[in-house]
Amino acid sequence: MTNNTRFTKGIKRQSAWDLADNQVTPESVFKDRRNIVKALGLGALGASIPGYVQAGLFDFGSNKSTSTFATKPLQFTQPKAFVIPESLTPENKITRHNNFYEFGTSKQDPFDNAQAFNVNPWTLQIDGLVDKPITLDLDDLTKRFALEERRYRLRCVEAWSMVVPWVGFSLASLLKEAGVKSSATHVAFETLFDPEQMPGQKNRLMGGGIHYPYVEGLTLEEAMNPLAFLAVGLYGKTLPPQNGAPIRLVVPWKYGFKSIKSIVKIRLMDKQPPTSWNQLASHEYGFYANVNPEVDHPRWSQASERSIGEGGLFSAKRIPTQMFNGYGDEVAGLYKQLDLRKYY
Repeated sequence: MTNNTRFTKGIKRQSAWDLADNQVTPESVFKDRRNIVKALGLGALGASIPGYVQAGLFDFGSNKSTSTFATKPLQFTQPKAFVIPESLTPENKITRHNNFYEFGTSKQDPFDNAQAFNVNPWTLQIDGLVDKPITLDLDDLTKRFALEERRYRLRCVEAWSMVVPWVGFSLASLLKEAGVKSSATHVAFETLFDPEQMPGQKNRLMGGGIHYPYVEGLTLEEAMNPLAFLAVGLYGKTLPPQNGAPIRLVVPWKYGFKSIKSIVKIRLMDKQPPTSWNQLASHEYGFYANVNPEVDHPRWSQASERSIGEGGLFSAKRIPTQMFNGYGDEVAGLYKQLDLRKYY
């Protein structure tokens, strides 16, 4: 019995990547995020900014907490190879400007609605095409692998960016411990499904129209790249829930929607797995999701971005967007055979 089975009151759920075609929401229903916005009655402003929902539109009631989730300090090293020259985004911006639709669709919702989130007990399963399936508990996530701090750029498809000091370990180190079979080509990820704790999962419109649980995927080659990272901490402490506690994926050369949070399953597969935003709007969100300033989102440019700092999103100066978010030297070779305008 898996962790997300426990949270659904004994009802066994098959993994989202195992859904039959007739169980996936038809693309015609959720083909354009503007239609979702219109259904929510948000008007022109909501249509212009993906994920924007007016503050207070939905009352999440009991999920709001007057106390703050308790984080703990972590022990880690700071390899020079993962230090970049840009200034770090202030911690209060990183923890209060989030996309985590399971807790609501405005940027402040995840902080407001996730503080009572319970991460103990927690299990993370690694299975599929591996030699030795692994199950990690909460303690394993911070003690089984040597932790290090990596300062990575985070680029959102909404055209804002941050520089974040994540603490965690390489995804490759976990996959190597499980032993990847030669037939594996892709890695699939799944977020916790727990509508009682995650109010956005109770109602598809409240949760941005996503088919929950949230799922993501990488090619095996992407997953084994040294930059691919599993974060268990932020600013030297364990992750707060709005940032994906207790463990999330960080792939710094991709748009942020690839950074799946609160992971409970990792599965090695021999085919490309489904991914949540691609299921929702395949014409806007491709499987690869590489930061590419030359390929616009269908409704706005990706040529520049606003770096979130002390002044906040809308007062920040626009800066040019870098190919692969500035990590081209490390990852461009992964895509040398791909047309990055077609495979976006």
